[in-house]
Amino acid sequence: MKKLSLTTQLTTVAFAATILFTGCKKEASDALSAQEEEQAATYSTESEAESEVAFNDVFDNVMGVNAELGTGGVGIFGRVASENGRVVNVDSLPRCVTVTIVPQTPGVFPKTVTLDFGAGCFSHGHLRSGKIKTVYTGRLIEPGSSATTTFENFKMDTISVEGTHKVINTTGSTPGSNQRQFKIEVIDGKLTKPNGNYVQWSTVRINTQIEGNGSVIPADDIFRISGIANGKVKRNNIIILWNSEIIEPLIKKFICPWISKGRIRTVRQSLPANTPWAAILDYGTGNCDNQAMLTVNGNTHQITLH
Repeated sequence: MKKLSLTTQLTTVAFAATILFTGCKKEASDALSAQEEEQAATYSTESEAESEVAFNDVFDNVMGVNAELGTGGVGIFGRVASENGRVVNVDSLPRCVTVTIVPQTPGVFPKTVTLDFGAGCFSHGHLRSGKIKTVYTGRLIEPGSSATTTFENFKMDTISVEGTHKVINTTGSTPGSNQRQFKIEVIDGKLTKPNGNYVQWSTVRINTQIEGNGSVIPADDIFRISGIANGKVKRNNIIILWNSEIIEPLIKKFICPWISKGRIRTVRQSLPANTPWAAILDYGTGNCDNQAMLTVNGNTHQITLH
């Protein structure tokens, strides 16, 4: 099995940019060569993975602010000591983050929470800057409550993040199940790199909590994720549109910043369902790491998530 870092892969395919761009302008006719199709599948799947990482980080931070708003103690809010289900000590929130909650009166909603990372604040593996604003209609662990997040000049490392991220507690919506469940929507999401390359991403995910439902410690919470997405990626003079579907539920642990298991199928728009140029992104067997395997038409490469 051939293993390449994501950076190496991008370098080795750069020579094909002009050819692929010509093919993508004729995308409706599906007149791409085998090499062009493989590169289009690779670009779209890598972009799907980048989007998953960025907006999963938002979910963790929205849930992590405190136990009145979510679960407390996850995302940048780190591990917590809890007492009677309440967060009493956040032990890893860096001082360079300013958290503002309005109104501060307990139990009064809606509340607006602003996470201000200033000009740059390194925490939990990423340099964040700018602001994230979230409006909570109620406590997120209660059915029917929602949290809507928008961004103000926000960057994750060097990537600008835009769009709307919405979390809705849909617990009880699945007949016969009392597992905690959240519907996650990313509306007009966009990740823009300093060189002008970008990814546009919209998705609907269902996060069902499969472990930790009866616990007051958020670190043991594990979610099963299903859903679909669509996107558009621009790399230099290449533009590709794609659709994706989770074909094996993704497994997300609050104690891990990465998806640790599951598979996503990504396919360029306008291709038939049975196309051999669908790409499969496999997150592995459950280990917490930033590695995933990408397979296109029988060729498999390892990619590194950032």
